[in-house]
Amino acid sequence: MNETINLLQNHSSVRKFENKPIPESHIDVIFKAANQVSSFSLLQVVSIIRITDTNLRQEIMEISGHQPYINEAPEFWIFCSDFNRNHQIAPEIDISYADFLEIGSVDVGLMAQNAMVAAESLGLGGVYIGGVRINIEKLTELLALPKHVVPLVGLCIGYPEEEKAPIKPRLPKDIVMHNNQYEPFSVEDIEEYDEKMKSYYKNRPIKAPFSTRTVKGWSEHINEHLARSYDPNMLEYLNNQGYIKK
Repeated sequence: MNETINLLQNHSSVRKFENKPIPESHIDVIFKAANQVSSFSLLQVVSIIRITDTNLRQEIMEISGHQPYINEAPEFWIFCSDFNRNHQIAPEIDISYADFLEIGSVDVGLMAQNAMVAAESLGLGGVYIGGVRINIEKLTELLALPKHVVPLVGLCIGYPEEEKAPIKPRLPKDIVMHNNQYEPFSVEDIEEYDEKMKSYYKNRPIKAPFSTRTVKGWSEHINEHLARSYDPNMLEYLNNQGYIKK
C-alpha cells in the first residue's frame, strides 16, 4: 500500500485544533491541489471563500449549527458552486437549468476533497461543515454572493490537538458497488453493519465537542437525519439565485 492510499483509507474528521496558524506556504499548496482537480469541460465553476475576519467567522458559526470548530480552526473555507463568472463571459446562455447546479455541485465536492487530502498530507486535519446551508439565505447575504453563486460546504483545517478518532466503519463493498445494474437491497442486508456501528459508538472515546456517548446503528442514524436534513425553502432560494428554474 502506498502513502496516498494509506492516507485516503485512514481519513477521519478532526474537530479539535491547536491554536497554531498554518503557514501561508501550506495554504498555497492546499489551494493549488484543490484548484488542479478535474472540472467538467473545464468550466471551473467553484469559488472558495476564505473566512479570515473573526467577527464574520463568529456570525457564520452562529447560523451554521453553533459548531465551535468553525471559530477554533486556523482556517475555514466555504466552497461555492459559481456560474457567475461563466454567466458574465456568456450572458446570452440560459444557465437556469437544473443540470448546471448538478455540475457545480460535483465540482465543489471534488475540489473540497482534494483540499482535505492535501491538508492531511501536510500533517493537518479537517472537518466538512454541511451546516453552512442551515441558514443559506443569511450566509449568502453575509458573503455578498451574487446570483449564480451558492455556498455548499465549509471546511475547517488545522493541526489536530489530539489523536484522531478511530476510523468510522463504512458500508461494505457488496452493498455499495453494483455490477452492471442496480442490485436489489433489503434492510436485512445491513444488520451486520448496524452492529459494527453500534460497537464503534460504544467504544469511541468521548471528546469535545461531544459530552455524551450515543450508541446507535446506521439504520437508526438514517431515520433521524432524513427527518431533519432538508430545507423546505431551498428550491425558492435556488430559484432566487438563478438556478433550477427549468
